[in-house]
Amino acid sequence: MSRRRPGWLAGAAALLLSLLPLTAGCRLGGSMPRSAELRAAFAGTDSQRDPSLGGNWLAAIVQRRGRDAVVLLNLKDRRPVPLPGLNRPDAQPVAVAVDARGSRLALIRRRQGRTEVVLYRREAAAAVPIALEPDGVPRALSLRADGRQLAVQVSRGGRWQVDLIALP
Repeated sequence: MSRRRPGWLAGAAALLLSLLPLTAGCRLGGSMPRSAELRAAFAGTDSQRDPSLGGNWLAAIVQRRGRDAVVLLNLKDRRPVPLPGLNRPDAQPVAVAVDARGSRLALIRRRQGRTEVVLYRREAAAAVPIALEPDGVPRALSLRADGRQLAVQVSRGGRWQVDLIALP
């Protein structure tokens, strides 16, 4: 008859206890319920892409009935925030970024055969074009948490470059 060492049981118990937070988190408030709540907030959309997280704000490009639009969610209450003047019928969003206060969104969009960068200020409900010097085709962007600086990936002459742009 073989005898197990008493330390074996303690080791197995410690292993089970160490795994408990991993399994409990999935069922009691981990990432799965938050993702389900997020899917509910995006209800009615066919797809979501290009997420940008800033503080308690999540910006993404969603598709509804075949049309792309930028959506801003307040993560505290999981509700979309109105963005009057941003989603134009003659423009297609490519990329979006949001600051930590949710007051500024930077956006790359295609409009009238051109790809442009715009800064949208929620309090003014206005989108202002941001010039790229020298001219180029923007592809991706990132907005600093305080909304005062923008990094843009730009194609110029077949080469990728990153521009840092100070914002007012």
